[in-house]
Amino acid sequence: MQYVYIVVVGLHVMAGVFWAGTTITLARDPDIRAERFIQPQMGAAGMVFLTGALLWYFFHGAYFGSMEMVLALGIMAAFAAAGVLGAMVRAPSRRLAGANAETETQLRARMATGERIAAWLLVVTVLCMAVARMV
Repeated sequence: MQYVYIVVVGLHVMAGVFWAGTTITLARDPDIRAERFIQPQMGAAGMVFLTGALLWYFFHGAYFGSMEMVLALGIMAAFAAAGVLGAMVRAPSRRLAGANAETETQLRARMATGERIAAWLLVVTVLCMAVARMV
């Protein structure tokens, strides 16, 4: 059974690193075309949520102590980050195809703002996961 834990933790960490890494990178350099990354980012977010739910089931169950409270804060921040990416990056990226130059500039500014907000939320998520065992 231990191999299941190893695989689930590995998938959770790798998907999370990709999601947080691309989000932070896109937040710092808006010249990178965020629309090329939004589908893989959202796919990684889905993998993080699925594997995170399995890990919660495996290791925490119904117990809800201080460690779980910190992890729950991180989970809420991750859900918020996914929501921000969906609303502020995915939706505008779909409207880029037929946009004129002025509209494209506005859409790209909105997408960059969404990546920045999501990046900060994911930083909170990572910090919560890192310190949860110590509280």
